[in-house]
Amino acid sequence: MEKIKIVTDSTVDIPIDLLKKNDVEVLPLLINFGEESYLDGVEINLRTMLKRIEEENALPTTAQVTPNRFYECYKRYLEEGYKIISLHLSSDMSGTYNSACIAKDMFDTEDIIVIDSENVTSGLGIVVLKAIALREKGMSIKEIEHELLLAIPHIKSALSFESLDNLVRGGRLSRTAGVIGSVLGIRLLLEVKQGKMSVMDKVRGSKKATKEIIRTFETLKRKTGEPVVLLHIENQDIYEPLKEYLNENDIEYIDAEVGCTVGIHSGPKACGLFFIEEF
Repeated sequence: MEKIKIVTDSTVDIPIDLLKKNDVEVLPLLINFGEESYLDGVEINLRTMLKRIEEENALPTTAQVTPNRFYECYKRYLEEGYKIISLHLSSDMSGTYNSACIAKDMFDTEDIIVIDSENVTSGLGIVVLKAIALREKGMSIKEIEHELLLAIPHIKSALSFESLDNLVRGGRLSRTAGVIGSVLGIRLLLEVKQGKMSVMDKVRGSKKATKEIIRTFETLKRKTGEPVVLLHIENQDIYEPLKEYLNENDIEYIDAEVGCTVGIHSGPKACGLFFIEEF
């Protein structure tokens, strides 16, 4: 059986204890407040970042993982006899995937596979969790790659945001969509689709948003045996009803909080589900 190391980045938004337990290497993106830079989840946490955003009324920027950081990571694990599968957020949202590809090309080896998850936050997390499960089954990195590429198009999400300002300011959503949400005072439900954030629907109030998230979850018919992630950032109005729904229906799920990189763009008061549909 191959000795396989799974590498990902800090937009993965899966509980860090779960990642550590399964021997996943997480490379942090950078959070930049002006000239000051911090490693996401290492040198700055979500609460500290949100407090600073509020106090300074300034939205920090993010910076991708550099090719050199990937190179050093890959070099270390190759020297330890690992084969590497490196899974990252959508190339449409960050240059991190391209950095990983550049680093891979520095090695004359087929023992590194880099995959664009076409997703972000817990959507990427689901890809990582599936890779862990496939590794546990004794699959090779080539076999894992094949299975992940089959599953990636079927990773679905339904997310509610109280404010779209940060998504627009950060270039992750069109200004038109942001204006609709602000002017009409409605909640927009978003999904990650083909590597980008897109609007699914618009509703009024948390109760309707919750119902629509559940309707989407049920309509798409999740694939049993695959992880469901309840993702949230300071949003009890939707988080609690979704948690109750999952518990009442005996649906196992992972409770995850948004990390710093994603939190910059989502802002507070966001919540939703990630899962794999039947295919």
